[in-house]
Amino acid sequence: MPRVLLTIDPDHSSAAFSVRHMMLANVRGLFGRVTGTISLDEEDPGRSSVDVHIDVGSVTTGIRKRDEHLLTSDFFDAANHPGITFRSTSVEMTGERRAWVRGNLTIRGTSRSVTIQGEAFGPVKSPFGATSMGFTGRTVIDRYDFGVSWNEPLERGGLMVGKDVFILLDLEADYPAGESEKAG
Repeated sequence: MPRVLLTIDPDHSSAAFSVRHMMLANVRGLFGRVTGTISLDEEDPGRSSVDVHIDVGSVTTGIRKRDEHLLTSDFFDAANHPGITFRSTSVEMTGERRAWVRGNLTIRGTSRSVTIQGEAFGPVKSPFGATSMGFTGRTVIDRYDFGVSWNEPLERGGLMVGKDVFILLDLEADYPAGESEKAG
């Protein structure tokens, strides 16, 4: 079974981010609704591909007022751009389960090439019979590159929100029902 299409499980996947606030501490946020597919080439993992969709409306930072601001045109402009996408263009294996995943990240309708440091886990068969794989990806982006440039100057210099955004993807993806027995 060289190539299989895994479905990202939105109940067990998320996209987290952190950004510097007032040049002091990191503020963290989470997108709780992540969907998509992973085309896994089990014989040649470098030929695999990833297609991820993040629902912007699922953002939470733990502060409702801040979450509402993130949805406005100052940040994600959710009314006009309800999703963030990542579509891989290449996978370069750097170890048995590690890879550089290059692709196009689209935020607010602006696409930029990014490289994600990825790692795979599994497959694991659940007690309920389904077989899944886990994937973690990390990258850093400059939010200004995507038109997310709202900021406020601070009284003593500097800006309210940092430019660099650290992103962490945690994905659990399921084998098709008929393939679970073969993969586990």
